[in-house]
Amino acid sequence: MNEKSDILLLDGECGLCNRIAIFIDKRRKRGMNLTYLSIESEEGQNIIKGFSKRQRDADSVYLIRNGKTYIRSAAGIRILLYLKWYYAILYPFSWIFPLPLRDIVYRIIAKYRHKFFKKPEVCLFK
Repeated sequence: MNEKSDILLLDGECGLCNRIAIFIDKRRKRGMNLTYLSIESEEGQNIIKGFSKRQRDADSVYLIRNGKTYIRSAAGIRILLYLKWYYAILYPFSWIFPLPLRDIVYRIIAKYRHKFFKKPEVCLFK
């Protein structure tokens, strides 16, 4: 893993997470380094062990950006910063919605993601 790269930890057995990684990768700004890791991977687990108990227990997507860890909707919104300008312009507007509301929507999607998105045959970021 590139030391200067930020890290996105995703569920390696989730079809939605797999599709999100593909979406991000195809639309990422040139020069924006982002490493994708499966939460279930040994490397992913080692990273998660260093998080606070609250973050370890979050069962969420994790973004490590500039050494700081973000979870749930805060991670999702910050992903916009890695994308080309026409996605990145949504970043400031995304904060209009309060954190509790954003995280409720995040948790609903997370709860039903396996129902609507088939498990990938091969995880692209393990």
